[in-house]
Amino acid sequence: MEKTLAIAVINVKAKAYIELLKLKLTLAVVFSGVFGYCLAVDQINWWMIAILIVASICMTGAANIINQIIEKDSDKVMKRTAVRPLPTGRLTVREAATFAFILFGAACYLYVQFFNIRAAALAVLSLLLYGFVYTPLKRKGQVAVFVGALPGAFPPMIGWVAATNHFGWIPGILFAVQFFWQFPHFWSIGWLAFDEYKKAGIQMMPGNGKTTDTAFRIMIYTLFLLPIGWLPFLLGVTGIYSALVATIGGILFLAQTFHLMRTCTDKAALQMMFGSLLYLPVVQIVYLLDKV
Repeated sequence: MEKTLAIAVINVKAKAYIELLKLKLTLAVVFSGVFGYCLAVDQINWWMIAILIVASICMTGAANIINQIIEKDSDKVMKRTAVRPLPTGRLTVREAATFAFILFGAACYLYVQFFNIRAAALAVLSLLLYGFVYTPLKRKGQVAVFVGALPGAFPPMIGWVAATNHFGWIPGILFAVQFFWQFPHFWSIGWLAFDEYKKAGIQMMPGNGKTTDTAFRIMIYTLFLLPIGWLPFLLGVTGIYSALVATIGGILFLAQTFHLMRTCTDKAALQMMFGSLLYLPVVQIVYLLDKV
């Protein structure tokens, strides 16, 4: 009986630790990092990619845990976050912090040992910006989205630098694509969760809430994706086909913002959110397939 109870407790704890990682978000970050790495190398080394995946999961997981520790009180207020491990008490802050520290240490070791100091420094900077700058700023106003877009755009750059050990125009462009993509993506989420965020004292939306003005601002940032999508081709990294696909994807994405401007409904925002979830991985995969 005691053994069964102990196993049940261990299972609950293990599940809670895994939940802390926010695996859906973490895997999206990992995908972008692997994309940047694969775009940079001439020949894919699957062993190195596996190590990069583990390092990315550890660093992103640590950042997500810091975010949840700081937001544990506001998470209790919102329906979609109230079931997380810290608000429900399935894990203590000390347990979460210890786990974050272990993940952070493992990530730093892997980046330095198998890749380079530059990639490690970028990954650490990403964690610091996300956990200790963006997270507290979410209660201060809309500037949080701009700050949060910085670490959110680092993964493909980190992957490129991990492969090459140098910066340049190309990783900068990969950063720019993901940077501008985040505004329509997160603002569509902010539109859908506007009331919940407001209740928790978090301001994630531009303008004055669910208005045409807000939708117009979303459209402006989406517009940047059209010219930026051509830059990998213009720099000779990818071929013309990927530029055309990126343009078509950008136009379809932009059309969704016009629909949101016209209707200002949650349905249009939801469609735009799903559109954003398709746009980025499709464009990144096409860039890889059309790599010069």
